[in-house]
This record gives sequence, C-alpha cells and structure tokens, in this order.
Amino acid sequence: MTDVAPSPARGQKPAQGEPVIDRGLRLLAAFGPGHEALTLEQLSARADLPKATALRLARRLIDWGALERHEDGRFVIGLRLLEVATLSPRGHGIRSAALPAMGELHRLTGQHVLLAVLDGNEAVLVERLSSPQAGKVLFRVGGRLPLHATSVGLVLLAHAPHDVRQSVLAGDHRRPDGGRPLSEAELRGRLANVYREGVAIASLDRPEPMSSVAVPITGRQRSVVAALAVVVPTGAISMAALKQPVIAAGRAVSRAL
Repeated sequence: MTDVAPSPARGQKPAQGEPVIDRGLRLLAAFGPGHEALTLEQLSARADLPKATALRLARRLIDWGALERHEDGRFVIGLRLLEVATLSPRGHGIRSAALPAMGELHRLTGQHVLLAVLDGNEAVLVERLSSPQAGKVLFRVGGRLPLHATSVGLVLLAHAPHDVRQSVLAGDHRRPDGGRPLSEAELRGRLANVYREGVAIASLDRPEPMSSVAVPITGRQRSVVAALAVVVPTGAISMAALKQPVIAAGRAVSRAL
C-alpha cells in the first residue's frame, strides 16, 4: 500500500498519489464552529488546497448533496450529510432511545440535558435539549467536549479503553473555561471516584458558571455506550438533589437499549 503524501503547501498542486477522498475529507473538515459558511478562498485556505482543486471537489460534493452553495457564493454543509449521520447507531440510535428520559429531565429542570458518546480522545454531543431560560454553555450538537473537564467526558473516560485513558491522562489538561487544570494525579483520583460511584460532577465558569451531573448509559453486556447529563447554573440546584433523577433517567435509557 502506498503511503499517503503530506498535505501540499498552499497554492501548490496536491501531492501526486494523494487519494481524492482524502482531499474531499479535508474540504469537509474545513467547516466548523465559526466557519459554517466559507467563500472559495476561505475553503481553499482552510483545506490547504489550490483554489481550482477546491472548486472542482466542492462541485462534486454539491452534486452528491454533501455541500450546498448560497447565492452569495459561499459554501455550507449540505443536508445529505445529516441524512447519512442519522444512520449512525452510536448517534441517532442511542438518541432515539434516550429522548423520552431526556425530555422528562428537561421538563423537571428547564435546563440543558446532554447526551454524548466517546470518539477517540473526545466526547461528541449527539443531542441537547434546551430552553430560552437555560444558561449559556460552550457546546453544540455535533460538537466535541474534552473528556477531562466535563461531566459527560469524565463518565466516558472512566469507562474508556485503557489506551484512551492513558493518552488523556498523559495529555493536555487545560480547561475550556481557562480554569486551573487538574494534575494527572488529581484526574486519576476523579476518574476512580466516577467509576466507583457511577456519577460525575463538573463545573465550568465560562461563558457563565454552570455545573453538571452525568451518568453512564450501558448497552449490551453492560458496556458503557454514552453519557447523560443535566447542566444547570451553578448554585441554582443542589447537585445532590440532581443525582437521583439523572441516575433514574440513565437506567431508563439503558433498559431501552
């Protein structure tokens, strides 16, 4: 098998032998929070591809439905990707089973209810129920959350494969809100508590102080497949009072799976 060549310098032709699919994926990866709509120049720059190559690939992706183009010429993600994404058993499948219990937690709290799954060394948010009265949070559906600094992340990390835990423990523990990062020893202690108690509690101070309680969701053979959490303004509701409703909801979702 031929090794994949490194990305070309901006403005140069893609390296000979680089698979077209890799270039197409780089094009899709150019989109992200704050970069939902891109001009051709921005798309070319963020994907590190020549403009002609970016345009040719973008047109093919538009034909398939993975991209769309606005009247002003900017590119956006197409609905076909959403259609395909809903087929993911770790996303839509778990989400469908979790929605009734999530709805009940949302009714009780009026705040954010999150459902996340493990993906590599991060958590991916597959569903979030919110309301206009809910506090501000950093994460969106489809967004990625750090495992070491969020309640759903701590739950998933506590039950993650050994190599994932070791990688995160040895990695960067900076918090998304700029707070004091945990040392490796502190993080190990927190994970041990989460594994033993089956509940994780975490707080972030920005964009405003919010605290959350998360529990594991188990599938077949009791393996942890997701984490469910409620996020509320810090101090608004006792974390101890939130534990039992969240635990009950987590058990209901696990039974549904």
